[in-house]
Amino acid sequence: MTAPIPRDLPDLPAIPRTHALLLSSVPASAVVAPVRRHLAATLRLLLAGTAAAGVTLAFLLGSPLRVLSHFAIQSNILLALVTLLSARRAWTARRPLPAALTGAALLYVVITGLVYHLLLADASVPFSVTSTNTAPTGWHAVAGHLLHSVTPVAAVLDWLLLTAPGQMRLRRAATWMLYPVAYLAFSLARAQVITAGTPGRYLYPFLDAEAHGYKHTLANALLLGLAFYALAVVLVALDHARPNPITHRAKTGFRLRPPVG
Repeated sequence: MTAPIPRDLPDLPAIPRTHALLLSSVPASAVVAPVRRHLAATLRLLLAGTAAAGVTLAFLLGSPLRVLSHFAIQSNILLALVTLLSARRAWTARRPLPAALTGAALLYVVITGLVYHLLLADASVPFSVTSTNTAPTGWHAVAGHLLHSVTPVAAVLDWLLLTAPGQMRLRRAATWMLYPVAYLAFSLARAQVITAGTPGRYLYPFLDAEAHGYKHTLANALLLGLAFYALAVVLVALDHARPNPITHRAKTGFRLRPPVG
């Protein structure tokens, strides 16, 4: 048998309480000084203004609906918006835009430049965003050069000289192909609501199903799609292989000393 429990227990000493550790989040601004990149912001504002100027000039010279239907116009509008947001973030020392967005804008405008100079510039039928079946001259030529030459080259220079490397991801390459596929469907659907034989029914000669048939047109689209995907992969690979153009190292609030002994 066990002994009975006494009714009157002696007072036990109080257990000292330890202060609970309070979780506190230290903002990054308290450790790393934010860096305002005024030069990068200014250059990106110029790039956005150049793209916007080319788009505006094209709208003033041609039919707005037809002009807006071009891949070059849409890619330059996207580039202008993305670059404008990037300039604001660089000026206010905020984090850069996601590489999935900036990489898409870069890829589409590079596609614009390459397709024009490799397939359209020396074609037998003159190509122009603002006119139909006539060689661009004067302001029409200026708009074409801004959209197809100046902004693609400036966008590549911005990426190489003002953007930190290693931000793009290979898995985004397939996602970036959704817009070219959607544009192909839009281009073919647009032609169906325009009377056959109308000038400018098909905006690009390699997508002219009236002249080449749908089989040949879809084959061209498949080859271009594979080339665009390969270009996206090359951009991602170059983004991880290129050196870092941003040499500034942010100063932190902590300075580690080498160990003693």
